[in-house]
Amino acid sequence: MSATETQHTSAYFIDLENKYGAHNYHPLPVVLEKGEGVFVWDVEGKRYYDFLSAYSAVNQGHSHPKIVEAMVGQAQKLSLTSRAFFNNKLGEYEKKITEMLGFDKVLPMNSGAEAVETAVKLARKWSYEVKGINENAAKIVVCENNFHGRTTTIVSFSNDPDANQNYGPFTPGFEKIPYNDLPVLEELLKTDAQNIAAFLAEPIQGEAGVYVPDAGYLKGAAELCKKYNVLFIADEVQTGIARTGKMIACHHENVQPDILVLGKALSGGMYPVSAVLANDEIMNVIKPGQHGSTFGGNPLACAVAIAALDVVVDENLAENAEVLGQKFRSEIEKLISETNLITKVRGKGLLNAILINDTPESTTAWEICLKLRDNGLLAKPTHGNIIRFAPPLVMTEEQLMDCIAIIRKTILEYQA
Repeated sequence: MSATETQHTSAYFIDLENKYGAHNYHPLPVVLEKGEGVFVWDVEGKRYYDFLSAYSAVNQGHSHPKIVEAMVGQAQKLSLTSRAFFNNKLGEYEKKITEMLGFDKVLPMNSGAEAVETAVKLARKWSYEVKGINENAAKIVVCENNFHGRTTTIVSFSNDPDANQNYGPFTPGFEKIPYNDLPVLEELLKTDAQNIAAFLAEPIQGEAGVYVPDAGYLKGAAELCKKYNVLFIADEVQTGIARTGKMIACHHENVQPDILVLGKALSGGMYPVSAVLANDEIMNVIKPGQHGSTFGGNPLACAVAIAALDVVVDENLAENAEVLGQKFRSEIEKLISETNLITKVRGKGLLNAILINDTPESTTAWEICLKLRDNGLLAKPTHGNIIRFAPPLVMTEEQLMDCIAIIRKTILEYQA
């Protein structure tokens, strides 16, 4: 950063964004310029614990040196070839991620939304060419209150008015059912399986407020899909890469989805990298020229993703998330007994949320997040009265307890 830039205040940068940028986000008023591990610093030099991790993209911590080294080294050699040619990084990355997660093949993309779009296309193509559904008749079953991205197709099956109002006409071919409701899923499959290509679900609905389904839901859904020859697509863009205490959240119930969607922490937050994994029977329906991306599978992305995956394994981040997540929920349960401002804590691993005892239309959760910021911890509300907590997985128990102390102090002072 130049000497001129360092003289500017947070207000200056906020005003710049408000004037020149589209107002498609409502950020917490803090301007960050540096990150390292579990910490970020604002332009005034104040340090904060990051308790959002860029929506779980920074599981490995900010600016992890191994990932930075891989990124800089590859950028100095070769960043992009397009898929018109082979490169010496893509195959190595494909071998690593498929063997790590137990799939035959991976299709590399960039953003999480692109990966979900890819999974939708793949499931539809499989349904016509392998399952034998009549052309243009395939349906994909989705869950209410889902969040899979913001492309036109994806918002077509959202029931969030902020996501889909005035964006129509919408893409047909999707049927919504309640989340965490196996009987409804079974009834639908029983009556219409011949026209259903896939069931798409998040193992935990993150944007909906870290809604964790009942034990056995994922396993039951996968078994129903297998019974009725329907693909089970797991969107683990937010829950994958060790966030919930396993490499992917489906593994908590020993479920291997037919199609797995990953993104975010697949690059440690350093670069847009996403992936769709499936076995040959499904993936081989995609032939040359039928789907792709100029940047998907580029050497820079692959080098970064290889390093990011190595960090997760070498530093036991899934195990750390499991242990610290249990500690976090246990300590917040104690706080709940001291206050009526929080009604519930829920989550898995280090993906957690607290429910604030006020209406979704209230500003209470937002005001609490402002107070948390003042006390040195950054988090954001979702769905009005829910605060999501998702720190980098490199956090230590000592740091976690420090953060819990900040949360406790903030809640009790706010209530007073």
